[in-house]
Amino acid sequence: MRSEPVVHITGLVKRYGTKTAVDGLDLTAAPGITAVLGPNGAGKTSTIETCEGYRKPDSGTVRVLGLDPVKQAAALRPRIGVMLQSGGVYSGARADEMLRHIAKLHAHPLDVDALIERLGLGSCGRTTYRRLSGGQQQRLALAMAVVGRPELVFLDEPTAGLDPQARHATWDLVRDLRADGVSVILTTHYMDEAEQLADDVAIVDSGKVITQGSPEELCKGGAENTLRFSGRPGLDVASLLKALPADAAAAELTPGSYRVSGKVDPQLLATVTSWCAQHGVMPEKISVERHTLEDVFLEMTGKELRG
Repeated sequence: MRSEPVVHITGLVKRYGTKTAVDGLDLTAAPGITAVLGPNGAGKTSTIETCEGYRKPDSGTVRVLGLDPVKQAAALRPRIGVMLQSGGVYSGARADEMLRHIAKLHAHPLDVDALIERLGLGSCGRTTYRRLSGGQQQRLALAMAVVGRPELVFLDEPTAGLDPQARHATWDLVRDLRADGVSVILTTHYMDEAEQLADDVAIVDSGKVITQGSPEELCKGGAENTLRFSGRPGLDVASLLKALPADAAAAELTPGSYRVSGKVDPQLLATVTSWCAQHGVMPEKISVERHTLEDVFLEMTGKELRG
């Protein structure tokens, strides 16, 4: 398996007239699945399109699989797959013939019939692209991106408009790509999708990567660890606090509703339940709340993802 980065960007700048869409962006994507998140207008689409070779940087360096995607496009394109929101399909082409045409352009394509079956395209194979539903067009675009067994695939909103069953089938396909050694650069508006699939997440805002790390790393810190439970009102919170580690806090938020914050691990949970047992308290509705990727995103950008 490849050990060096599949994408390495340094100081990327991309302007459209007087507007700077990407402003000195640095990004490194290791083999595996990297999710690129950002509010609308953050610069992520321009960054990805530059990686795909569709846009030329105004300054900075971009390397994809070690190659310049503009100057070495002929060498790079057979090694990558690209899924576009627009689909990139002739409107009058039938779904199956388009997919088979793409497969024939590659030396070792995936089994087309198996891919059609897996993505639920069997019933619409003879239908022209323009007559497919939005979800069917989306699944066909995904199939076209992966049928050639690329080393790296760029997936732009791969599950937008899909029903839950098709969405989870797509997730399974992406996981299988990773298991087969294919790296994925994923843009998505679904935080749960990034959390489920990504090994690494880069959040882009105002033309820069403002934070990057695994979902677990990004969700650490702050108020991600909070234990809540219910009991009778007026418990001796000071006594509970003495039993907890020095860096923990405890409070009765409303009568009978308690919050313990700090490093919530199995030991702290055991301490709280043991304290309750010693004081004749039957805790109810015990829950552990953690920072989600959406929490991190909102804190870092101050914006909704579709904002």
